[in-house]
Amino acid sequence: MKRELSADIVIIGGSTGGCAAALAAARSGCKVVMTEETKWIGGQLTNQAVPPDEHRWIEKFGCTSSYRIFRSLVRNYYKSHFPLSEKALQMPYLNPGSAIVSRISHEPRAALAALQEMLAPYIHSGKIVVLTETKAKKAESDGDQVKAVEAEHLLSGQSYVLTAPYFLDATDCGDLLPLAGVEYVTGAESQKETGEPHAREGEADPLDMQAITHCFAVDYLEGEDFTIPKPETYSFWRDYKASFWPNRQLDWTAVSPVTLEPITYGFFKEEGKFSLWEYRRLIDKSNFQKGTYEGDISLINWPQNDYWLGPVIDVDEEERKKHLEGARQLSLSLLYWMQTEAPRPDGGQGFKGLRLRTDVTGTDDGLAMYPYIRESRRIKAEFTVLEQHISTAVRGEAGAEVFPDSAGIGCYRIDLHPSTGLSTFIDISSLPFQIPLGSLIPVRVDNLLPASKNLGVTHITNGCYRLHPVEWNIGEASGCLAAYSLKRGLTPRQIRNDAGRLADFQRFLEAEGIELSWPAVHSV
Repeated sequence: MKRELSADIVIIGGSTGGCAAALAAARSGCKVVMTEETKWIGGQLTNQAVPPDEHRWIEKFGCTSSYRIFRSLVRNYYKSHFPLSEKALQMPYLNPGSAIVSRISHEPRAALAALQEMLAPYIHSGKIVVLTETKAKKAESDGDQVKAVEAEHLLSGQSYVLTAPYFLDATDCGDLLPLAGVEYVTGAESQKETGEPHAREGEADPLDMQAITHCFAVDYLEGEDFTIPKPETYSFWRDYKASFWPNRQLDWTAVSPVTLEPITYGFFKEEGKFSLWEYRRLIDKSNFQKGTYEGDISLINWPQNDYWLGPVIDVDEEERKKHLEGARQLSLSLLYWMQTEAPRPDGGQGFKGLRLRTDVTGTDDGLAMYPYIRESRRIKAEFTVLEQHISTAVRGEAGAEVFPDSAGIGCYRIDLHPSTGLSTFIDISSLPFQIPLGSLIPVRVDNLLPASKNLGVTHITNGCYRLHPVEWNIGEASGCLAAYSLKRGLTPRQIRNDAGRLADFQRFLEAEGIELSWPAVHSV
């Protein structure tokens, strides 16, 4: 029996951007139905288990007000519920994991708690209905309008028919776009298409996409033995070496993303070596009173478990499942290698005390609920952001392109991991940038908006528009745009392409706490 649910805005995907979109729409008085494929809303923050990648100015400016509230709630989660050490109490900005890459590295459960707290008033009042473990299966469109989406609860088989004047695709892979017949692109564009210096030479390759990573969390108890059963494909991964890699993938030596030279990492802290353990550490036990945690907890999202042997988007279901399982097997093989064969600084082999923390990821196998997705389907948009708009090498002292239709800002290096086309890293400097409203508007469809990594960017510029605070801003801007359009009886296209309406919408965004431009800052 199909259950019909109607709302002002239907959001397919409870990702980081989806949650921000739902909050923005509900704040504007709209009723929202949001689906989520896993048990946890939050996307890369929670079910993918990846703490935020952020720019250096994040504590003072460069994100939306609601993202700042999210960060405060994460910190308050630890300050309110955990006995902090004297060291942590002295920190102006608590970083629970003291991670190298993140200024607020934390457990996915803390992010989930913060998101649930932010959504709670709207869920309790009925303004937001969240359907977890529910996936979109089909969509009905009529001309330039999406009319309905049919979704299914993955455990019970319950079907829902979701209708609304506006639909947002907030899935990490852009899953609603093909279902609704929305024009989109995937993979790597060619230089002759985009003119981007780092775009692919020769022909475009729609199946050349960034690696996915099936993350997992571990702690370490010296003297204990938590060795997992030998993974099915361990022999393959133990010997596998890509042509662009300096050694076997299961090794402490990898490629420097920026220089492309070999780099030998340290596992724990080793003199003169970059510590992988501290790289994405979720919990630094020294930030808590003695006995709170048995040891540090670290997230394993490293070059060594990037999976690039095939894409999981726009391939048949058998191929998709093969690569999803391949990513799982690689991550399990990395753990098994670390437990049994990894060289130790003391001359021994293996760290048997590495323990999978199934509670941290909320799964039986200890791996994240969903793989870390770096690259999505991307709408064919009214405006597409190119490398030439934001690259330090191209723009120089002029700064990033100024977009008069700005709907937010972001900042991160153009950071592409190895890809399924067996290409190595592209990691280049970019300038603090804006999110143009035109990149959120499909070329044809009037009532569907992107709310995650599926906006009008390229394979190259996706590399800096995909990070947590930027995805949040994208989702929030799309939620605001749908609500604003609905209340005024206008389409997003009509708002963008009329100077007076655009200016009024931008005033609305600023009143909602969305920064539209940067102060004078430098490249990253």
